[in-house]
Amino acid sequence: MSVNDRIIKTEYSEVMQKSFIDYAMSVIIARALPDVRDGLKPVQRRTLYDMYELGIRYDRPYRKSARIVGDTMGKYHPHGDSSIYEALVVMSQEFKKGLPLVDGHGNFGNIEGDGAAAMRYTEARLEKITQEAFLSDLDKDVVDFIPNFDATEKEPNVLPVKIPNLLINGSEGIAVGMATSIPPHNLAEVIEATKAYMLDETITTRELMRYVKGPDFPTGGIVINEEELLEIYETGTGKIKIRGKIEIEKAKGGKTNLVITQIPYTMIGAGIGKFLMDVASLAETKKTQDIVDITNQSSKEGIRIVIELRKDADVENFKNLLYKKTRLEDTFGVNMLAISDGRPETMGLKQIIQESVKFQYEVTTRKYTNLLARELERKEIQEGLIKACNVIDLIIEILRGSKDRAMAKACLIEGKIEGIKFKSKESKIMAAQLMFTEKQANAILDMRLYKLIGLEIEALINEHEDTMANIYRYEDILARRDSMAQVIINELDEIREEYRQSRKTVITQASEAVYVEKKVEEMDIVFLMDRFGYARTIDMTAYERNKEAADSENRYAFVCKNTGKICLFTNTGQLHTLKVMDLPMGKFRDKGVPVDNISNFDSSKERVLYAASQSDLNLYRVVFATKQAMLKVVDGGEFDVAKRTVAATKLTDGDEVISVVTLKEQRNIVLQSVEGYFLRFPVEEIPEKKKSAIGVRGMKLGANDSLEAVYYTQNAVGKSIEYSGKTIELNKIKLGRRDGKGVKIRV
Repeated sequence: MSVNDRIIKTEYSEVMQKSFIDYAMSVIIARALPDVRDGLKPVQRRTLYDMYELGIRYDRPYRKSARIVGDTMGKYHPHGDSSIYEALVVMSQEFKKGLPLVDGHGNFGNIEGDGAAAMRYTEARLEKITQEAFLSDLDKDVVDFIPNFDATEKEPNVLPVKIPNLLINGSEGIAVGMATSIPPHNLAEVIEATKAYMLDETITTRELMRYVKGPDFPTGGIVINEEELLEIYETGTGKIKIRGKIEIEKAKGGKTNLVITQIPYTMIGAGIGKFLMDVASLAETKKTQDIVDITNQSSKEGIRIVIELRKDADVENFKNLLYKKTRLEDTFGVNMLAISDGRPETMGLKQIIQESVKFQYEVTTRKYTNLLARELERKEIQEGLIKACNVIDLIIEILRGSKDRAMAKACLIEGKIEGIKFKSKESKIMAAQLMFTEKQANAILDMRLYKLIGLEIEALINEHEDTMANIYRYEDILARRDSMAQVIINELDEIREEYRQSRKTVITQASEAVYVEKKVEEMDIVFLMDRFGYARTIDMTAYERNKEAADSENRYAFVCKNTGKICLFTNTGQLHTLKVMDLPMGKFRDKGVPVDNISNFDSSKERVLYAASQSDLNLYRVVFATKQAMLKVVDGGEFDVAKRTVAATKLTDGDEVISVVTLKEQRNIVLQSVEGYFLRFPVEEIPEKKKSAIGVRGMKLGANDSLEAVYYTQNAVGKSIEYSGKTIELNKIKLGRRDGKGVKIRV
C-alpha cells in the first residue's frame, strides 16, 4: 500500500466544523452547565462523590484539600487541579452559596475578593446536608453509574439529590455560545413550592411565586423590580435589579453616617473595592460635596461600610446618587439554562421544579424497588429459619448423618436422603419431604447454635413481622403514586425543618432612583497648566496674590468659569475638551493632575499647542497654521461641542499644526520658514473656513522648506524676535500678500 493510498482526502471546512461542534458540546455538557436534576456541574459532582468515597463525612476529621483535589483529578476529573480546587472553594463559601455543600477549614477566601489559601494549607469535609440530601442513597442503586475517563472506576451520572438544588444554590457558567446565570433561592420557600407542585401539577408560575417570593441572595440586599419577576420566572430570562441595604446613623456634631450593611450579590469580590473607589471619585470630581469620610469596617460579622456626611447633607438625595453612580444598585442577569435530557435548555421556575420532582419519583422508585428486593430476600431467609426451628431435631439429625455440606444441602432443598444416616424411619420419611430454597438452606447451614435460644427465636419472629410490614409498605409506595408522593414530601419536610434559614433578601417594588444634582454657583476661577501638562484651578484671590509667579511658572494661566470647559488644541489637529469641574481646585502650590487623566489627550502621541476656555472661544475667531503653510480662520463657536474629542482641522498627509491662536487685536501675521524666509501680510487675507476644511496656502515654500514659526503683530506696536543671533523687528519686514514667497533674512 502506497502513502497516497493511506491519505484520507476531506474538505477542511467540514473537519473544522465537526471538530468545533464536538468541542463546543463537550464544554456545554461536560464542563460548564449544571444538570437540572442535581443542580451540579460535573466538577462539583465528582468532587462531592470523591469526598464521599474517601469517607470525609461531616462527623469525621477534616482532610487536606490537596488530597481531595488529587484524588478527584486522578479518578474522575482530568482537567487540572485549579478547576477542582476552585469548585471546592466556591461550594464552601457561604457568601456565594445559599446552602454551602462543603465545610472548609482554613482560609477559603472572603467576600472582598481575597482568594483562598493554597490547597496544601486548607482542609475540608462534607457538610451534613450534603451527606444526607445529596449522597445518602448512593448505595441503593438509585442512579446510573458510568465509567470514568479511563474506564478504571465508576462514577455516578447524577447525584440522588432530594431537593431542587439548581434553584437553592443557583449556578453560573460560561460555555461556548451560551451561558447560565441562575440566582440562589431560599431553601424553605423552594421546598414549599415543590410540595405545592406535587399536590397540584397544574399549578401556575404565579401561584408558585406565592411560595418562592424571588431570589434570596446570601449577601442579602433589596430586589426592587418585583413586578418583573413573574415574567423572569416564566421565561427563565430577564434582569433582576438589586440594591444594597443602607442604614442611617447619627454621628457626633450633628453629622449623619450612611452605613451599608448588605451589598448586591454582584458586588462580591473586587466589586467592594471598586465601590469604595467610586465613592471617593464622587468627592474628587465634585459630583458631591457631602462626603466627609468613607471607611470599610467590614469583618467576619458582616459588611459595614460607613460614609460620613456633612451636617447639611440631603441624605435621600445622596442615597440616590450612590444608586445611580455606583454599583450599590446593580443588575443580575438571569438566564436559567441547564442540561435537561442531555440537552441545554432554558427553563422557567415551574419547569425546573417539574424536572426536579420527576427525578425524585425516578430515584424513589429505584430506591424502594431495591429495598423491596432486599426485604423479600430477608423474608425468604427468615421464613426458612423459622421453619427450621420447628424441625430443628430433624435438621440436626440430617447434619450429623451427612458426609459433607453438599449432601446436607441437597437434602434440605430437594429431599435427597441417599447416603445420610438417620436414627429412625420416621426421620427418613420427614427428611424426604423437606423443600427449603437454596438461600434458606444456606442460611440454615450457616446458622449458629445460639440462635436456638428461646429469646433468639422470638426475636427472629419479631424481625419477620417487621420485614412483612416493610414489604407491605414498600409495595404500597411502589403501587400508589400518592404514597410515593407522601414519602418524598415527608423527606422534604425533614430537610426544611432542619436546615431552613430566614430570608435575607427583601423583595419589593421601588421607584427608580432620582438624583437631583445641586446647581453649582457660577464663578470666575483661574486655570493653570504647567509645561509638564499638569493642570489645576485656583480662586481669583490666590491668583491675584501670586500673579507674577503664576504667569511665569505656567504655560497657560487664564480666567475661566467653574462650570465651563477647557479646550486643548494639539499638533495632530485634534480638539480635546475637559470640564473645569473635573480639575482639582486647591492652593497655588498644589501640583494638579495630568490632563491625560481627565481627557482623551495622549501626551505620548501629541502635544498641546494652545489652551483656552470654551466661553472665550465663542467670542473670537481662531487662526490655524500648519507645517505645510496651510492657513485658515474658524469661528470659535464651532468648537462648542459636546464630544470630548473632535477634529479641529483637516490635515493632508504628512502635515501637522504648528500654531493655533485666537484673533483679538492682531493685525498682521508673519510666517517664518525653516530656510529663513519671512512673509508678513494682513490677517484679513486669511479666509474664514469651517473646521472640517484644510484651508488655503499662506506662503510659497521651496521643495525642502516648511513653516517653522508664526508671529502676530499690531499696527504701530513694535515687536522683535531673535533669529540666528540677530534681532529682527517684525513690523519692518516688507508687507506682502498671502501666498507670496517672502524675503530671505541673511544671517
